[in-house]
Amino acid sequence: MKEQNIRKGIWLMVAATFIFAMQDGISRHLAGAYNVYMVVMVRYWFFAAFVTALAARQPGGIRAAATTRQPWVQAFRAVLLVTEVLVMIQGFVILGLVESHAVFASYPLLIAALSGPVLGEKVGWRRWTAIGIGFVGMMIILQPGVTVFAPAALIPLVAALMFALYGLLTRYVARRDSATVSFFWTGVVGAVTSTLIGVWFWQPMSAPDWGWMALLCLTASTAHWLLIRAYEEAEASAIQPFAYLQLVFVTVMGIGVFGEVLRPNVALGALVVVGAGLFTLWRARVKGA
Repeated sequence: MKEQNIRKGIWLMVAATFIFAMQDGISRHLAGAYNVYMVVMVRYWFFAAFVTALAARQPGGIRAAATTRQPWVQAFRAVLLVTEVLVMIQGFVILGLVESHAVFASYPLLIAALSGPVLGEKVGWRRWTAIGIGFVGMMIILQPGVTVFAPAALIPLVAALMFALYGLLTRYVARRDSATVSFFWTGVVGAVTSTLIGVWFWQPMSAPDWGWMALLCLTASTAHWLLIRAYEEAEASAIQPFAYLQLVFVTVMGIGVFGEVLRPNVALGALVVVGAGLFTLWRARVKGA
């Protein structure tokens, strides 16, 4: 078994979250000028090429990566992720990066809450308490009853719910399929799905924006590669808390680049949600130990 290198894993995770934040900023720029379906479609074309190239270098090649005993679950995972990406990018355009990610930060809590009914895992009272506290943080961010509630505020919450379900299904298929198989199906089925939708919304794109699109594809693939390397170097429970740095990076970008405002309730609510999420990750690690 490969020796764990937690420090290297942490730095790889930090680099991945920083590049994911850049990717979100580019996505917001492009989706603000072009149809989001087309943007995601082109991004998935590159992603499919990336996972195919990775699979070709593994033992057994593409045939081994495409072989699964649970094709319907793998396909549903991929479609779910495409839908989540579409919804989340739409949230970037309507709500901005800061508020979208403040709400999206609740996905680890949703994973903990749904792990029982989906995977049959036991969730103790401590984690249920943390989930409840995280829900309070969500209410602080959304402020229902304080101002006129905007239905658009639910967009990143729906995306977080879909991403949580995607994460749980990823854990489910991992019982019988390797990470290479899951990654291959995510990219290829995602590309097919996004193409079936996006091809009907094609728009001509300016030369500078094609440059941004190329950078979007590059950052997406680089971030996923760094994430894979991070999990190869260290166990997930040790490095997963550092994924919350994406919220910090995105907030800085949203304020500095897009002129967004960090409202006090959003900052406070995000701190509550992140704190509750970190506690659930810690409890999961303690339980695993």
